[in-house]
This record gives sequence, structure tokens and C-alpha cells, in this order.
Amino acid sequence: MTDPIRPAQTIRPTDDEARGMARDLLTRARFAALAVGLADGTPMVTRVAFGLSPEGAPLTLVSDLSAHTGALRASPACSLLLGEPGPKGDPLTHPRLTLQATARFVGKGEQGHDTLAAHYLTDHPKARIYIGFADFGFALFSVRAGHLNGGFGKAFRLTAADMGLPG
Repeated sequence: MTDPIRPAQTIRPTDDEARGMARDLLTRARFAALAVGLADGTPMVTRVAFGLSPEGAPLTLVSDLSAHTGALRASPACSLLLGEPGPKGDPLTHPRLTLQATARFVGKGEQGHDTLAAHYLTDHPKARIYIGFADFGFALFSVRAGHLNGGFGKAFRLTAADMGLPG
């Protein structure tokens, strides 16, 4: 099978510009598209609030009542898409980053929950309204790989280390 990102004749090495662009997308993102697999095998994509933990791991606040939380609990493999089109131009020329990850949960009363909640509220202050609800907890994402599309002709594969994410 031919690799569309790195065909044998045009291997594009991950460089510092790509690493910086990926890190910028990670630190500026306040929401993401989350892709999960439902129990019946169909994919589902939903929008979630997005942030980074104090250690720099991607995270979101989730409700146990949502379909995506149930899907992640059943099968924690998932994907997150960061980046939004700018106000002008072709949306496909704006940078975006796909993260391939595995979710784990930190619920109320579990070690680290209060620290995550305080940190999360610094970037998502409106979550204060529902962060204390009984069905809400955090999903932390352990990233296996990243796929950066920095615009036309700027496609890269990245490791968690390339993006400055915890290993």
C-alpha cells in the first residue's frame, strides 16, 4: 500500500516547524472533534471541550450520560481533531492536527481529580456550572501519534515526544 503522507520517493521528515505548529494547535485549542467507535461498530464524532492537564496531557470533561463517554469506556481507542478554518480562504489550507489516542478516566473522589478540575477551570471557566455534577469526570488522553496537516504540501507524522506530550 502506498503511504500518502510519506511516499518512498518524497519522504518529508518531521522538522521543528511542524513540531512548533503542532504544539501551538495543542496549546491554543479550547475544543476538538472526538471520534469514537460505538458498540454496533459505527463511528461517531462529537465536539468536546479540550484542554491540557498540568502535565501537558490532552483532556476533556465528559458526562457519563453521553454516548461518546460510554463508547470510550467500552473501547478507549479514539481520535481527536484540533484546528479550525480561519475567517477567509480555503478551509483546507488552515492547519489541523489529528491525535490518535487512548482515553482513561479520572472521576470525582479519585486521585488527581481536584487538581485537574482547578486547572481545567482556568481555561474553561463556564464549566464551573456543571463540573460538580455527579455524572461528570475527566477523560485524559494518552497520545500514540499525531498527523499534522499544516496546509497544502505540509503533512507530517509526529510522535508524542515531537508534540511535547507526556509519554
